[in-house]
This record gives sequence, structure tokens and C-alpha cells, in this order.
Amino acid sequence: MTARILGVDVDSLTLPEAADKAMALAVSGRSAYVCTPNPEMIWLSRSDPALRDALAGADMTVADGVGVLWAAKLLGAPLPQRVTGYELMEALLAKGPGRVYFLGGKPGVARRAAQAVSRRWPGLTVAGCRDGYFSDAAPVLADIAAAEPDVILVCLGCPRQERFMAGAKTILPRGLMMGLGGSLDVLAGDVPRAPERWRGAGLEWLYRLIKQPSRIRRMPRLIGFAAAVLGEKIKRGLRRAPNV
Repeated sequence: MTARILGVDVDSLTLPEAADKAMALAVSGRSAYVCTPNPEMIWLSRSDPALRDALAGADMTVADGVGVLWAAKLLGAPLPQRVTGYELMEALLAKGPGRVYFLGGKPGVARRAAQAVSRRWPGLTVAGCRDGYFSDAAPVLADIAAAEPDVILVCLGCPRQERFMAGAKTILPRGLMMGLGGSLDVLAGDVPRAPERWRGAGLEWLYRLIKQPSRIRRMPRLIGFAAAVLGEKIKRGLRRAPNV
């Protein structure tokens, strides 16, 4: 089942269900990718056809953001819980999918993230590391293909990572790609994650805003998202209203 939010389908999954599905995709022997849409990503997809197509082509989408849960409930298709990309990544790696490739971040970040993952989950194998500073994807894809990873953590930021994964799916022979934004920075210890009490209250976005005031520039997108969802709710109500 899915919830359709402003043209984007989000899978109705709990974290354990999403982790099981991700593991199945990782060992399927084919190329696949996971997107983690939040309100900002859904809003951007309305004016970015490539992003919209990338979200539509994903093998799994999970609700990374309390705003997505709010929108799904308002539009009559409630989702069971928020499934953040970071938590899904942790749950998948804990299952021991095998070989993991780290892509993204500034020079050195991917390698430090890989070292942290190796310490936490010693059964995993680091298949390769590459920073996000590249303009030609061809040599990056060649390196990934040669490394034969089961999982590729793609941390290039939205919408670049979604476009990358959509294109890579047609080129890479196998492996599950996960679009995870700044997760490598967190794994590497460069950026702290919001404390549990903030996350539990659905206020991780506020914690990030406090820590990174420059994120205030992104607030208009969230307002636009909320307004568009309310508008969709009103339109649906009008369509269902009986003629008088």
C-alpha cells in the first residue's frame, strides 16, 4: 500500500518492514534504489521532472519527515510511522548485507564513515569509498561496478542523489542504492544527530535549524508544501461534495 502525496507515492511501511524489504533488495542480485522523501523533496519534485521521475522509479520510498506523516493522514491515507533514511540505514547494516560502498561528502568523510561502520558492524566489508566532488558520473559508476557492493550509501544531497540513482539503476548490474543526504557526515562524527528526545517529539528539523541557522532559507519550501497539501485536501472535499 502507498500514500499519494502531491504526486509522490510513499510506501506504507514500518521500520522493521522497510529494513526487511531493503535487505531483500540488497541480496536480489539486481540493481535497485531507495528514496526517502521528506516535505522539501516532495515540494521540489513538483517543479523538477527529473526528481519526480526518480521518485516514481524507486523500488521503495519511505516517509522521512513528520510533515509527510501529517500530509498522508490529512489526505486520508495514514502511514504507520516515520522511517528516516538514517534509521533505515542502521537497521539494514545491522542485518549484515555484505559489501557496502560509501559515496558522498567532502574528501575524507566517506572513508571516516566507513571506518565507523566497520567498528560498529565488524561483519560488514567496505567495498569502496568516494567523495561527492565529481561532475562526470561515468568513472564513479565504473568504480562501483568493479567493487561489486551489495549496498551503496549515496549521500549527494537532494535532488542530485535521486537523479544519480535513477541513472545508475540502468547501468549498475547489481546493488541496492540508498539516498541518504548528509548521513555520511553523521557516521563520520562531523555532524551530531538530534538527541532522542527531539527525534521522538518529531522536532529533529528544529534541532537542525538551531544547529545550522542557514537552513532557514529552506523554510519557504515547507510552507509551500503545507499549503499545497491543504489545497489538495480542499479540492478533494469539493469533488466529493454532493450537488445541491
